[in-house]
Amino acid sequence: MVQASAPGKCILFGEHAVVYGQPAVAVAIDQRMSVELSLSNDWRIDGMSFHPDRHPHVEALKQRLWDLGPALSIKISGNIPPASGLGSSAALSVAASAALRCARGRQMVDDDWAEGWTAARPGSIYDGPWTSSKGDSVVNGADCVDEDECAILAHAVEAYAQGGRASPLDSSACAHGGCIVLSDKIEDNLNWIYTRSLNGVSWHVHSVDLSNIDDVWLVIGSTGIHAPTSEQVEKVANLIKEQPGKMREIETIGIVSRRGIAALMNGDMESVGRAMSENHLLLRSLGVSCPELEVLISAAAPSSLGVKLTGAGGGGCMIALTRNPKMTSEAIELAGGRTLISKLASDGMKIDNDDKAPLWNPHE
Repeated sequence: MVQASAPGKCILFGEHAVVYGQPAVAVAIDQRMSVELSLSNDWRIDGMSFHPDRHPHVEALKQRLWDLGPALSIKISGNIPPASGLGSSAALSVAASAALRCARGRQMVDDDWAEGWTAARPGSIYDGPWTSSKGDSVVNGADCVDEDECAILAHAVEAYAQGGRASPLDSSACAHGGCIVLSDKIEDNLNWIYTRSLNGVSWHVHSVDLSNIDDVWLVIGSTGIHAPTSEQVEKVANLIKEQPGKMREIETIGIVSRRGIAALMNGDMESVGRAMSENHLLLRSLGVSCPELEVLISAAAPSSLGVKLTGAGGGGCMIALTRNPKMTSEAIELAGGRTLISKLASDGMKIDNDDKAPLWNPHE
């Protein structure tokens, strides 16, 4: 048995606008998704027969990392509500890619990867025959798993599932954890990790150290309404096509995001909160809020530094940045929401069990 997990995420600034190349900020949350793999006589997910159309993320990863591999039984668990704007699908994709890589192993030649980075495309992994030379080896278990590769794979399958419009924000936050910043340029004062491109849009991915901020929490309020990301992304795309002037809101969200990033770097959480609330007003103008979200946001506002919807909108969740998580949580629940509390930036992807790795070694 091999098991990996990855956190969900909250977007502090920039959802929807990030798809159009604007900067955005996401933080990993305490809530996680876990994927457990074991060999099986046939493909199964949670004891049921595996149907690719019901699990497009898993199917896409299967094509990229496990093509021609033996059948697996996959168990998925976690405490991230689905279709809620908390990155459940990205966390699943990251955890599944980590578990599959752990279960597969990695061919090395002279201490360099012999395969891996091109795995974002189906059928592009080289499975041999490997030429035997002095520097060749195979690394198995947790040692062969790489956060960057998991982020690349998760972004690829998220784009596949969302019709090609996904940004790497969710996948990077779920893989690396902490605080992730996407920008249209490499920021000199941030830690640049890598650059991603899709459909002519490029994003530069950075990390921000928030370990010195320990006096604020995120309270997540769920409306209980499922709102698939792909539908909301398409809704905004259609709105902009019909009303090109709405691109101004997208651009203004980018300006607010930059102000929020600067406040995060300075540890000015009051300004971070104000930027969050401004961001929400712009998202509401794009039509991705809903009455249920507005009720929870109004309830949380008096005890919070900032409030907004998080993720695609249309339902799902709102978040509140607060120094009094108990009071804020109670206010949201009195207004009809269900709450989760998280620290501001949690740990990223982890291999929780590699005792049986590899489950399949295509390199032999």
